[in-house]
Amino acid sequence: MARQFAVTFDYRCPFARNGHESVIAGLRAGRDWDVTFLPFSLDQVHVEEGETAIWDRDPADWGTGVTALCWGIAIRDEFPDKFLDWHLATFTARHEDGAKIAKQEVLAELTASVGLDPAAVAAEVASGLALKTLAQSHTDAVKKHAIFGVPTFVVGDRAAFVRLMDRGNPEDVDRVLDLLEWSDLNEFKHTSVPR
Repeated sequence: MARQFAVTFDYRCPFARNGHESVIAGLRAGRDWDVTFLPFSLDQVHVEEGETAIWDRDPADWGTGVTALCWGIAIRDEFPDKFLDWHLATFTARHEDGAKIAKQEVLAELTASVGLDPAAVAAEVASGLALKTLAQSHTDAVKKHAIFGVPTFVVGDRAAFVRLMDRGNPEDVDRVLDLLEWSDLNEFKHTSVPR
């Protein structure tokens, strides 16, 4: 039976990149994982209580990550066979190339690079469904699991915010999942990381 888990993402976070590259490497290596990729807005995390939610603002006031998240959601939901490629390309563009992933033209270029029609994805985003999905996913993650950042791995009723130091290592994900399933472990935090 496939090992089921979810993992949150926002393309702005380098640790999300590390975790997601490890998850995708595992999937591509044939790990028997059933993974749900959960969008989570770091822009919303920084909205003060009582202020307008990021997704209820004018798109010009969304911040850095919302537009990219909406494109990622649209591709995940409507073009799933290209999602993993786009997901990796977007993390790489942000963290290696310094691309401005809030810009439509950058997202369109990334979309074309994985063999998708940017206009079709832009139309999905323009429908507003991806933004609603982001709002619901983020809100549910906070209410159900008290999630506050990315990447957070979720197995059943347990969730843990994890910062993996390397990318592309499925074994790291296996360790995280094993720890999440260990019901007697509450917290495990290095006081420093020798590097």
